[in-house]
Amino acid sequence: MDETMIQAAQTGDINLLYELILRDPYVLERIDAVPFSHTPLHVAASAGHIEFMMEMIKLKPTFARKLNQGGFSLMHLALQNDRTQAVLLLLRFDEGLVRVKGRGDLTPLHHVVQTGNVDLLIKLLKVCPEAIADVTVRDETVFHLAVKKNMFEAFQVLVGWLIRSRHESA
Repeated sequence: MDETMIQAAQTGDINLLYELILRDPYVLERIDAVPFSHTPLHVAASAGHIEFMMEMIKLKPTFARKLNQGGFSLMHLALQNDRTQAVLLLLRFDEGLVRVKGRGDLTPLHHVVQTGNVDLLIKLLKVCPEAIADVTVRDETVFHLAVKKNMFEAFQVLVGWLIRSRHESA
């Protein structure tokens, strides 16, 4: 990815993005052709440029599930950089982003449990309750990670969620 595209994503400059596309209509295709790529969408998610992110998703939806060279999706990067608003908007685009497995098969839900952000944990479970069953490469569930990281409140939320969901499906 060239420096001008990085600059557009880092600053959230949608006009510059379209100037680059005008100069080279295949600019996004070349980025997408790389299997593990830090796309403009990853850059914008890290920086919290929400309008740029949503514009980029509209132009290139495949970027949303792509992992960068570090093994992280845009949702992972948004979470790592405390871009909660970006995470919530990404969920409107695709609820399944909660289950995208990154490095070590950690999902965004695993990340949220490890940080103990209970409010965000509840929101992620509401949009994608199936994610509670995802395991890491070490066969660790979100329950394991909550205990391992001493996130007692997150553990309580998870147990409560499991009890309620089993009760509702009975």
